Amino acid sequence: MRMTYDFSGKVALVTGAGGGIGRATAEALAASGARVVVGDVSEKGGEETVALIAARGGTASFVRCDVSKPEDVQAIVDHAVNSYGGLDIAVNNAGVDLEVVPVAQWKLEDFDRIHSINTRGVFLCMKAEIAAMEGKGGAIVNVGSLASVNGVANKPAYTASKHAVLGMTRAAALQYASSGIRINAVCPAAVRTAILIDNVGTSAEAAAAVGAAHPIGRAAEPDDIAQAILWLASPASGFVVGHGLLVDGGLSVQ
Repeated sequence: MRMTYDFSGKVALVTGAGGGIGRATAEALAASGARVVVGDVSEKGGEETVALIAARGGTASFVRCDVSKPEDVQAIVDHAVNSYGGLDIAVNNAGVDLEVVPVAQWKLEDFDRIHSINTRGVFLCMKAEIAAMEGKGGAIVNVGSLASVNGVANKPAYTASKHAVLGMTRAAALQYASSGIRINAVCPAAVRTAILIDNVGTSAEAAAAVGAAHPIGRAAEPDDIAQAILWLASPASGFVVGHGLLVDGGLSVQ
């Protein structure tokens, strides 16, 4: 049974919300009453998410945001505060996962791109979001990965970046828990998004192989992860601090 949450009066910010997990999370937050700031580098994707929310009677606005740029991150946080009166929930979802190739064939520019978004981006977002939440509290959920706790063959930069996301989550959580700012992470396995398609292709065989790797027998849908994020952002998880919640269909316990 799907849980219901009441985020009425809350202001939420979701990065990477132009599709996939970010869009599903933004839609779920809005459906639960939150006013949502949608961030993405894709104006088309971001505006589509806002339109989907508006069509269902929700409140949302789009701000183009490259999370690797401090000025973009500060601008989207400022937009939340100036347009809606504050920031209560932040979901740092923006990330990239480049194709699987042998380590010796990795290019330095690919390594740098992954870390500029997955690692630097989460750092910059938390820095600005915490500053906006200080004095009144809030909840931050960083989107990690099964790669936050496991190694992934041929993905050294991605694995390192997602380990870093969980490490930053834990360190910041320890510092700010006493200030009423709860910081956690959700760590999914394979999710049916554009990133997964870019990695494994569109064939039925590839999709079946990905699903079969999970004990539950399928890859996650974006809403599976969105529901975990909403729980971490809600009072229902009020005693959960610095946790990396694995949402992986049993993959990590094989």
